[in-house]
Amino acid sequence: MTMHRPTAPILLHRLAFARAGDKGNRLNIAMVCRVPEAYPALAEQVTADAVAAHFAPRRPTRVVRYDLPNLGAFNFVLDDVLEGGVNASLGLDGHGKALSFRLLELELAPTQKVQEALRVLPAAHAINI
Repeated sequence: MTMHRPTAPILLHRLAFARAGDKGNRLNIAMVCRVPEAYPALAEQVTADAVAAHFAPRRPTRVVRYDLPNLGAFNFVLDDVLEGGVNASLGLDGHGKALSFRLLELELAPTQKVQEALRVLPAAHAINI
């Protein structure tokens, strides 16, 4: 029996949740794996460089990833992406709360680790979107 393996990218939101906050002009995004099996795949693909490239239109001057393996989570800190912060920006989202959704649009390569994590997702998250 042959198994069908997708070749198209998988969006990060299928394997993780995220929440964003701010401190001045610094954005903080917490990303939590939906299942522990997703942690190795996300550690491999959602690097500080990948996040910096994903947020390139906002021109971050620095991106740092903090690994939290016991929580199955990561914390990303992006400097200078909030147009000066909530007190200086005229943007609608000076706190950057919606930017967690931007991170969840990151495309993952459908590697074996990603496929293994997708297989163990609870049925409610196993939809193919």
